[in-house]
Amino acid sequence: MRMPSALPHLPIDDVLPLLRECLSNSGRAVLVAPPGAGKTTRVPLALLGEAWRADSRVIVLEPRRLAARGAARQMAQLLGETVGETVGYRVRLESRVSARTRIEVVTEGVFTRMILDDPELPGVAAVLFDEFHERSLDADLGLALALDTLALRDDLRVLVMSATLDGARIAERIDGAQVIEATGRTFPIETRYLPPEPQKPIEPQVARAVLQALEEEWGSILVFLPGQAEISRVYDALRGRVADDTDVLALFGRMATADQDAAIRSSPAGRRKVVLATSIAETSLTIPDIRVVVDSGLARRPLFDPATGLTRLVTRKVSRASAEQRRGRAGRTEPGVCYRLWPEGQTAGLQPFDPPEILQADLTGIVLQLASIGVRDPNALSFLDLPPASAWQEAEALLAALDALDSASQITARGREMARLPMHPRLAHMVLGAREDNDVRTAATLGALLTEPGAGGNDVDIGVRLEVLARDNSPRAKSTRQLAEQWCRLAGAVPGSGLDPGAAGYHLARAYPDRVAQSAGAKGRFRLANGRAASLEPTHALANEAFIVVTDLGGEASRSRIHSAARLNLEEIETLFSHRIKQERRLHFDKAAAAIRVRNVRTLGALVLSETTEAPKPEDQVGQALAAAIAEIGIQRLPWSRNQFALRDRASFLARELGAPWPDLSDAALADNGADWIVAHIGTSSKLSDITADMLESALFELLPWALRQQLDTMLPSHFDAPSGSRLPIDYANENGPTLQARPQELFGLDHHPTIADGRIGLLVVLLSPAQRPIQSTRDLPGFWRGSWREVARELKGRYPRHSWPDDPLSAEATSRAKPRGR
Repeated sequence: MRMPSALPHLPIDDVLPLLRECLSNSGRAVLVAPPGAGKTTRVPLALLGEAWRADSRVIVLEPRRLAARGAARQMAQLLGETVGETVGYRVRLESRVSARTRIEVVTEGVFTRMILDDPELPGVAAVLFDEFHERSLDADLGLALALDTLALRDDLRVLVMSATLDGARIAERIDGAQVIEATGRTFPIETRYLPPEPQKPIEPQVARAVLQALEEEWGSILVFLPGQAEISRVYDALRGRVADDTDVLALFGRMATADQDAAIRSSPAGRRKVVLATSIAETSLTIPDIRVVVDSGLARRPLFDPATGLTRLVTRKVSRASAEQRRGRAGRTEPGVCYRLWPEGQTAGLQPFDPPEILQADLTGIVLQLASIGVRDPNALSFLDLPPASAWQEAEALLAALDALDSASQITARGREMARLPMHPRLAHMVLGAREDNDVRTAATLGALLTEPGAGGNDVDIGVRLEVLARDNSPRAKSTRQLAEQWCRLAGAVPGSGLDPGAAGYHLARAYPDRVAQSAGAKGRFRLANGRAASLEPTHALANEAFIVVTDLGGEASRSRIHSAARLNLEEIETLFSHRIKQERRLHFDKAAAAIRVRNVRTLGALVLSETTEAPKPEDQVGQALAAAIAEIGIQRLPWSRNQFALRDRASFLARELGAPWPDLSDAALADNGADWIVAHIGTSSKLSDITADMLESALFELLPWALRQQLDTMLPSHFDAPSGSRLPIDYANENGPTLQARPQELFGLDHHPTIADGRIGLLVVLLSPAQRPIQSTRDLPGFWRGSWREVARELKGRYPRHSWPDDPLSAEATSRAKPRGR
């Protein structure tokens, strides 16, 4: 079978001979061709008549269901057939293939399941990766698995096709692949820039640009917006403001097939349309009649945060490559116009390409899929970009929590069952677990509801949404229920007839064990089992619950908002997680009682399910706990004697000046390592008041043994023997160094400065008035006697006449007394 010969010429036709030759010889190629070149439909048809295909199929991968259906229909029309004959497609919930099908268009996820089920791909002659530049997670995994299959089958052909791609880099990874480039066919496109007002919402500004384009240009308009919510708001803003001959239609991935088809169908004669679309319309999809593009410059992308284990959607500026893809939609069939809602100068500053999804996605699904075929290390496959190690480890941790992997990261029997189901591992675990409760229909419907945003309404309470879904007869609701029934069958269970909204939290807790949440005290505030905090509106009914399970979170880790959750009770938690609930005796310091108490705690992750308090038992390690508490509240709270303070100060001084073997006995040093130096001396004491100065003395003897104390007394005496006969204490804690405070009369006759450490360290001498107030500080006492003493003495003599103020203190007799009265 060959491609029809009467087709209009497209740019891709010029390279088809070279492409066929390359695939015939090496079996591997990279085709780079811009939008409009015809690669999606012409290349598969061109391979039908190749001898190496024999009677096997050509598999064509598309990133989205809409693109897969559209490509299959276009190729079938070119052959003059209906879909399901020579050309068919397989997407989720829909299959149009037959025994005659030789070109099968599938979504990337369907192909991944196909190659995991049988890596040799029997009956497949070639695998074509279309629009690979989007670098979806499934596309990267599919290519890595296909390259692994090449080692098993040298007759398999692999072709990677893209509009904007670093072909040489892909070719390096696909050994022996040749890069083939085709030119595109686009008409001139005029670009007009409409910078938005940054402080105002984007939707009314997009609507204004659309109305301007409708007035200035002819033909239909394709509008790019980040998501469904923005599409809805722009739709509302345009309602009643467009002409009667203009239809406003939406186009996004999770809408009903019939509605998608209406958006991409040619407009009737005399009518034009405005298609409000997400990034789904950038590539691999032709929308007839479009000659005007309005680009908001925004896209919504999933972003996985390994630190929280959550994926959130973020709105960000498009890349330059995406902006050019969008702009190119205006020049497919005739000269067009592109309105860009940003300043022209910002284009050069856009990111060149969108980062590959594998670098910022939740890897739980692919880690489980690869574990099912024995691959535990991503380095074992030829990934174009290796998955981040942190995200891989986070995925393994979650799979272990879902009972899919054991402690050695080997897949379990439950994990193998989960891997066979076409859903996220969380949901697979929930559906399979519900078999034991004979309630698979409820669990499967919950899973389908979570994968179809907006199904069942938008209430935070998923139980409420489940009730709404059961009564809803809209196409979306029917599609959601159809998906649930399919999942029931795949799980090997009879769907049953009833739904139990009251069991929503019970089932969802299986899927989200890390997001079981407990009230954190304030209304609407919760603590998740993974330790993260989150909140919802205090006015919502769920805000009063003691426990909930959270399925969707938004915002930053420090202020997460709960977007969807379900009620849960303690009994359900006990039933589901009895094997994970830990019972611990925790010692803690009761600050009010200044004593160690025991908390008997039952926990699930970061959640405290129950707690009782009691006095410690002899076998409890209260000494360690009390020491740690002392370190926290402050070493100074211990009953140190004055001599012990002095001893610690002297030892700490030598530690600062000389280092080892002198120990640092300062408060800060003694608080290190949980004050473990005192543990052996506390014994079974549990109260701070039980600690005595004798215990501290015993501990100090260990820290500062007798031999060091003898040296200490020699080098750093605790007192200075003054000429008056008094023993004056030396302050070693003074920030200015060892300090001696004395009245000058105590030091008369001293003709050398007081020192310690065998004369190596001079004391700071602080001379005091009879009222014990500093009058002079000196590090040269003889110099002070001979110098400023007379001036100081003259000033103080009149104020303190009963004390001796001689003109020559060096020859005067030292005394600790004042002069007797009358002298």
